Amino acid sequence: MINKLKKSLNNIIKYGFLSIVSFLSLFPFYWMFVSATNKTVDITNGKMTFGSELVNNYNRLIKISDIGTPFMNTVKVTVIYTVLALSICSVAAYGFEKFKSPGKERIYAIFLFSMMIPFGAIMIPLFKLVVAFNMVNNHWAIILPYIGQVFLIFYFRQSFKSFPNEIIEAARIDGAGEISIFLRIVVPSMKSTFASASIFAFTLQWNNFMWPLIVLQTDKMKTLTLVVSSLSSAYFVDYGILMLAIVIATLPMVLLFMTMQKHFVEGMVGSAK
Repeated sequence: MINKLKKSLNNIIKYGFLSIVSFLSLFPFYWMFVSATNKTVDITNGKMTFGSELVNNYNRLIKISDIGTPFMNTVKVTVIYTVLALSICSVAAYGFEKFKSPGKERIYAIFLFSMMIPFGAIMIPLFKLVVAFNMVNNHWAIILPYIGQVFLIFYFRQSFKSFPNEIIEAARIDGAGEISIFLRIVVPSMKSTFASASIFAFTLQWNNFMWPLIVLQTDKMKTLTLVVSSLSSAYFVDYGILMLAIVIATLPMVLLFMTMQKHFVEGMVGSAK
């Protein structure tokens, strides 16, 4: 009887804690969606139910910022960056892990050390480099500096450690080239790793703010984060429009995570099927 009471009490505490955490996690999303359907005066008064201003907020948002162009700019930049970053970082990590080379661990250590350098320390030299290559106000200026993402190289290398070397050696004996081995054997076996890495890369570039703010100088080239920031820095903030813009900026990431959630969890625990 006492054991049953203890078990019941533990379940109450466990599920109670999980319910509180779930509420705290989901409430900001609920409030964001609700606010996107209400007027500013209703939001400031604390209205927590859905309103009927969604269409009006959207029409005003289109008139103020032409949200479609920044959205497509962000999609273009993020997709290109994600593909290039995954390609380059995975190949680099594969080389670090599966090939023997003198001094590679020292180079790898330097890469890891570079993660400790704050962006503010390299911002001015990086901007001068962009100016020298005449890439100011160009989307490639916010893509290229982030392609060699050290964290992705580290993440891929840790995953490649679990990939059997015997399979690679057997493929080499059969006459397969290194590129063929990587593309036809390694990559298909590490789908979960690539899925979780793609979520990280996509989120990193989609939310990129400081560097695009410095490099992109015309409204035609601006990304979504810059538009959302400009809406929140106005003299009079229309919270209905602002929340709708945040919803538009958030939905792609939510959909991506929901679509690849299973692979993301598997990749984070280092599975290689």
